[in-house]
Amino acid sequence: MAEGSKKSDREPGRRADRVPPPVPEPIGPPVVDAHTHLDACGAREPGVLAQVLDRATSAGVAAMVTTADDLASARWAAWAADTDERVFAAVGLHPTRSNDLTDDARRAIEELTALPRVVAVGESGLDDYWTTRREDCAPLDVQREAFAWHIDLAKRTGLPLVVHDRDAHDAILDVLTAEGAPPMTVFHCFSGGPELARRCAEEGWYASLSGTVTFRNANAAELRRAAQQVPGELVLVETDAPFLTPHPYRGRPNEPYCIPHTVRGLAELRDEPAERLAETSARNAQRAFRLAEQPQPSRSVERRGTQ
Repeated sequence: MAEGSKKSDREPGRRADRVPPPVPEPIGPPVVDAHTHLDACGAREPGVLAQVLDRATSAGVAAMVTTADDLASARWAAWAADTDERVFAAVGLHPTRSNDLTDDARRAIEELTALPRVVAVGESGLDDYWTTRREDCAPLDVQREAFAWHIDLAKRTGLPLVVHDRDAHDAILDVLTAEGAPPMTVFHCFSGGPELARRCAEEGWYASLSGTVTFRNANAAELRRAAQQVPGELVLVETDAPFLTPHPYRGRPNEPYCIPHTVRGLAELRDEPAERLAETSARNAQRAFRLAEQPQPSRSVERRGTQ
């Protein structure tokens, strides 16, 4: 999650323009949203999960990985993945919540990783943005310890690690080097420049690119150059919904259905057809998260509603 982790931080609704972006035309090849937060999109409310998923389907989104930021979110994500074939789950604690990684929380997360449609550990990592902006944000030394634990869990379970890296590129690399990165490592909402992109390529780490690559401000210039350099076989695309809605809808509520907007913007940036990028990034997501190996859900979202 790129913009905070408290409920008050992650709920959209503080901007004047709250009109959702239009549902885009499907690109052609199905798209996979490699990182979203369905619960923060309101999907815990009765009936909303099915609506969010159906909007995504209408835009050509075949699957999505809904990612936890706290223990309650992890349990809900695992439940949601077991209700609909379009949903998969990543479980862990957001780095800003690392103070909550008690022994009981560790046991609970480990139990969740054993569920068949939980496909990744995370998001975990380091966040040096909120450390100076929120009193309840875990300090970096606590975040580092929690990050090391998530790395170890990913290696023990054989699941991919979803990395949260905000204002902490060098420190993230230091921890991954010291602990040894899991074979499958995904930099969610990749935010580095060309140097980090080269390092990820050398290590075989995936760069999951969000709507930020479509932003036109000067702060996005280095990211946009990096996005041009990521090898095709390591590119993933994500919404990080409800945040980071792509240009020209920045600031409006984001949902998985918006991912084609990002794919088209990224394809233009990389000077390749959107159809090819959609197909390549979906294939990469299938491989990184082993989506094709997962069993069908045991429950129906239409029958069960929401938790």
